[in-house]
Amino acid sequence: MEADTDIAIVGGGPVGAALALALRDSEFHLTVLEARATQSAGSDPRPIALSHGSRLLLERLGAWADVGTNAAATPINHIHVSQRGSFGRVAISAAEADVPHLGYVFDYNDLFLKLAGAAQRAACDYRDGARVTALTRDGNVSRLDYTRDGAAAVLTARLVVVADGGDIAGLAPPKILDYAQHALTARVHTTLPHKNVAYERFTPDGPLALLPFCARGEQGDRGNQGNEMALVWTLTPARAEALKDADEKTFLDALRVAFGARLGDFTAVTQRACYPLTLRYSTSTDAPGVITIGNAAQTLHPVAGQGFNLGLRDAWELAQILRRLTPQALTNPETMHETTAALRGFVSGRRIDRGATIAATHGLVRLFSNDFFPASVARGAGMTALGCIAPLKNILARRMIFGARG
Repeated sequence: MEADTDIAIVGGGPVGAALALALRDSEFHLTVLEARATQSAGSDPRPIALSHGSRLLLERLGAWADVGTNAAATPINHIHVSQRGSFGRVAISAAEADVPHLGYVFDYNDLFLKLAGAAQRAACDYRDGARVTALTRDGNVSRLDYTRDGAAAVLTARLVVVADGGDIAGLAPPKILDYAQHALTARVHTTLPHKNVAYERFTPDGPLALLPFCARGEQGDRGNQGNEMALVWTLTPARAEALKDADEKTFLDALRVAFGARLGDFTAVTQRACYPLTLRYSTSTDAPGVITIGNAAQTLHPVAGQGFNLGLRDAWELAQILRRLTPQALTNPETMHETTAALRGFVSGRRIDRGATIAATHGLVRLFSNDFFPASVARGAGMTALGCIAPLKNILARRMIFGARG
């Protein structure tokens, strides 16, 4: 059976777009199916953190100049980790990790639009507003049923890479763990400048992150004098919804209690939103002709901001595997076993990085989301020791920046 395209990428968000960019000068014909309409994407108030390692990958893809310059990319030079109501802290700096910046904070919508635009300009067929509903396999070719502009459509492909897309009929369902928590996101203003410091404060409800943030149009180290922060606050669902809808004074009073006075006073809040938090990850080997990466392979808790960075490494590593193949090798019966082995090698090769990152974020949530006295003392002692032992702290920092390697 002939295919309409060599590789279909389901999900043209940051991870799917990065894969398209990584394959743009290859032999493959690429088609991207993205559910959102880029011309009317609206706003997404969520902040997203990129590590310095992710910046290096985007530079290799030729995308950083556009993303880092034209979107509000606020550098993170220091990370301060603490727990409310107890001792112990860890301070990590870019200088100690021997990198120019530990990471960067973006408005998710800016990042999505910039990378989607770069993918649209690349040599691929980028179809936005295309929502995939079903995936079936016919011999050596996969069939994708999707809707676009209210009409049903079909695309056949030699290989399908699912980078996003939620529930698709025919795709093995992921394992889902409900944290019984919501993330409350917002922009808050402070009386003291953030000086490019990101804060992660653990509370009994869950982690509270305050990330340095520049308003659109501000760039680079101009954020040093900034007084705007991106907030990601993990709470019980009922409290998150109540604070999302509360008056400004009630919200800011609650935030002062949870975070303290390290940034002076909180003076204003805008762009409040909340969404449920779950851990979703694939538990089965990918089906023949289908590979999952990014959020389709694993959706993480936002603690430590590792989700997109892990997905970007997925896209980069998969591109390196695919570039060793030819379009014909994807469906040629004589070489299919070699192609299957190569794709299984990708899954196997990503197991350590994926597993370690999932375990680390899940462990942090479970370890710190309580206020029991013995546990808080043990956490404080551990954080104090980690903060004092430079080699261990630097190993942690580089793991966050570059991921886990086998």
